[in-house]
Amino acid sequence: MSQRNTGRLIAVFLGLVIEAGCTGLVPEKDPPKISLVSLRSLPMEDSAPRFEIKLRVTNPNKQSLDIAGISYSVEVLDQELITGVANDILPIEGYGEGLITLNAELQLLELLRLMASLGTAHSEHLVYRLSAKIDFNGLTPTQRLEESGEIILN
Repeated sequence: MSQRNTGRLIAVFLGLVIEAGCTGLVPEKDPPKISLVSLRSLPMEDSAPRFEIKLRVTNPNKQSLDIAGISYSVEVLDQELITGVANDILPIEGYGEGLITLNAELQLLELLRLMASLGTAHSEHLVYRLSAKIDFNGLTPTQRLEESGEIILN
């Protein structure tokens, strides 16, 4: 075997060893559970109506969650009505819970579109979707969570 082929073989072997080692550095995590605790309106300023949303985040993992930031949206009938973000989140210990406070803004144009569509639709239920994107500090990959359901109007 030539010296050149031996060098390539060693480089491939080292690459595989490094890849296997890096895979073990990022432990697999179950997605956190998120539930709505409260929603209250904030005093109106220069912009659209704003809300304070409190979410309870439950960590089903033994490793603590070091959250860099979270973005959150609420859609009703495919109209994104509320959006919010937060980046000052304390770590949530393993098998623990934490409260996250989001300041969210009502999207007035989307609300008007929703109201217009409700006037023409004869439905007794509204489909909603809650979406969250959680970014972590360190090597933990971003997690996206989604929940959907129906609101009965009767």
